[in-house]
Amino acid sequence: MRQRPGALVLDFGGVISRTLFETHRQSETALGLPVGTLDWLGPFDPGTDPIWRAMQAGEISERDYWYRRASETGQLVGEDWTTLPQFLRRVRGDDPASVIRPEALAAIEKAKSAGKKLGILSNELDLFYGADFRQRLPFLADFDVIVDGTYTQILKPDSRAYRTVTSALGLEPAACVFVDDQLKNVRGALSVGMKAIQFDVRRPAESYSEALRLLGLSAKTED
Repeated sequence: MRQRPGALVLDFGGVISRTLFETHRQSETALGLPVGTLDWLGPFDPGTDPIWRAMQAGEISERDYWYRRASETGQLVGEDWTTLPQFLRRVRGDDPASVIRPEALAAIEKAKSAGKKLGILSNELDLFYGADFRQRLPFLADFDVIVDGTYTQILKPDSRAYRTVTSALGLEPAACVFVDDQLKNVRGALSVGMKAIQFDVRRPAESYSEALRLLGLSAKTED
């Protein structure tokens, strides 16, 4: 039976890659900091992270949040980090593939094998990771479309951001399943007619299972 057209559209940070909150111990090792120095845990324990709570309340932007974390973390090691790629390279080294979620790779392969299109819709992909990092992640070549607010300057949840990616995919919004870890961005996708779920960084497997279900696929590999 011929599959109906459709697309899996993913945010990058938190959805495809593990969050910095999940890799604090790795970051502390890379920076030579005592274990437990980085104690802000964002969605894993909002009570530890007043800046995260301010971001969730709309008082600051997500970009503002990470610039502040970059600045304060750099100060811990006596360095002045003015860009987010500086931050990422110091805390994670030069191997971005090491923090890619295996659940993401499995879901991407499942969707691709079923003939679905693949898209990324990010507010700050290259702003955060640097323009050269894509060459170190071969799986990104599987994506039909990558829309990055670093260049478009149209940020989720602006409805134009979602329409840009669906238009580039050549699909109606209703044929696309969007996955993002920020509720406001999920609501933006729903408002233009996309199917969408909020990715739970604490339960990545369950989130991808739900995304595949909405796309009409089973998360399990059929025999």
